[in-house]
Amino acid sequence: MKRADMPKFGNLQTLKVINAASVIAGPFVCELFAEQGADVIELESVMGNGDMYRMYNDAWCADRRNQRMMTLNIPTPEGKEILFRLIKDADVLVESSKGGTWEKWGLTDEVLWEHNPALVILHISGFGQSGDPDYVRRASFDPIGQAFSGYASLNGFLGTPPSVTKPFTGDFATGLMGAWAALAAVIRARETGEGESIDCTQFESLVRIQGATLNDGNNHGIQPVPIGNEDFVGACAGSQKCKDGYVQVAVGGAGPVRKLVEFFGFADDPDFQPLGTYFSITRAPGCKDINDPLPPRAAKFRAALDQYCLEHTVDEVNAQFSSMGIPVSPHMTYERMLKDPHYQAREVFIDCYDEITEKEIKAVNMFPKFKKHPGQIVRGGAKYDADGADIMEELGYTPEEIEALYEKGVMKHGK
Repeated sequence: MKRADMPKFGNLQTLKVINAASVIAGPFVCELFAEQGADVIELESVMGNGDMYRMYNDAWCADRRNQRMMTLNIPTPEGKEILFRLIKDADVLVESSKGGTWEKWGLTDEVLWEHNPALVILHISGFGQSGDPDYVRRASFDPIGQAFSGYASLNGFLGTPPSVTKPFTGDFATGLMGAWAALAAVIRARETGEGESIDCTQFESLVRIQGATLNDGNNHGIQPVPIGNEDFVGACAGSQKCKDGYVQVAVGGAGPVRKLVEFFGFADDPDFQPLGTYFSITRAPGCKDINDPLPPRAAKFRAALDQYCLEHTVDEVNAQFSSMGIPVSPHMTYERMLKDPHYQAREVFIDCYDEITEKEIKAVNMFPKFKKHPGQIVRGGAKYDADGADIMEELGYTPEEIEALYEKGVMKHGK
């Protein structure tokens, strides 16, 4: 597919992005851009079967949508020359490799800026482009980033090992960090003509989103105990078992607390006086151990909540508590998602044509939603090197030159 064949839509239709990343974090940045009309070209390796993410079948169609695909052996002399042509009029280059890889290839930021001084270069890696040399050279996947950031230590249950959150929380968080950073740099580059190099790491992205928990740890020496779905404040399990599944209940604030206390018949119970006080149903203030005994009022409340949920279905609990203004949600399965009226009304899922299997698949729609300039899905993730010849023609290569590059292994035909 040629760029001229792509429709114009979205807020980023003047943005050109070279995606030299693979798997999840870097390509997620590019997916978000492509949904908003950017011209995104992914450069897949000629080694093996290309991007590892192809092994995830339907996810390739959904998560590489709107991107044009070509192959390129970047470190070769010919590969570098093609890369220089690609970035000459590009806004952003995204790469995801171990720190120092591109420098080892002779492709430093300064070399790239010689060919486009306004280029924004987004380096995504596990540990960064600088720092302790031992760490910079290390490989990383999502669970490694979660472990090194301390994120996994916050999750799990008391007495169990740290828990890695699923699926790929670190990779997607890193992608979001990288996306806003790249766009911030593009705004300045267009104003000044000066490019930028962004060092975006997996572990620091997860450190960044730990909020008050991390601040309490750094400033007060508090290492949180993993408490699963419990809450040190609300006297409920969080994930409440019902007759046919689970709901999540968030008990907080005097209003919802009072309504539940009255609903369970404790309005005149001395343990719940004064009625409506927030701590009337919670663990004692200052409690730091999830195994500390519950105060009497909290124990009564929790027993009543547990019993009520066990005696009712998910839909019954959801309807009753929602009508009372209690924050509650079913723990959604994929089956429930597809049937849920709000999911349907919001068009959370859409059908997408998979060029590889030649079938329609369900994919997550584009979020957030733009009112005036919405995104579009023009195509799903394309076949290996589907657009290589078209892109090379746009760069000024003749058919004979293109075929010679394939024969030399600088590029690789798809099956």
